[in-house]
Amino acid sequence: MEAKAVSKFIRISPQKARLVGDNIRGKPVEDAVNILNYTPRKAARLIKKVLNSALANAEQNFSLDVDSLYVKQVHIDEGPTLKRIKPRAMGRANRILKRTSHITVILDEL
Repeated sequence: MEAKAVSKFIRISPQKARLVGDNIRGKPVEDAVNILNYTPRKAARLIKKVLNSALANAEQNFSLDVDSLYVKQVHIDEGPTLKRIKPRAMGRANRILKRTSHITVILDEL
């Protein structure tokens, strides 16, 4: 039985978040939490929140044993991009793209 958690519209670039997400894919939950605790990136903190939510869903909704779970899938998809402008010299403007991510974590039993 799979347990899943999704977090949408997270204000981090998917490219940066995927660097962290790739580190925990296929690992046991305990190892994944330890990896995220000691990864010095903003994405680690955000993915850890989603992982803990999936863990709580597994325990609460499906009565799964927490010790036998592993990270089956981690999807980090691109969300909508916020477009902003930065004023430049001589009346010009540059576009700033503030990217968002949708983070999905799926846990399964070994």
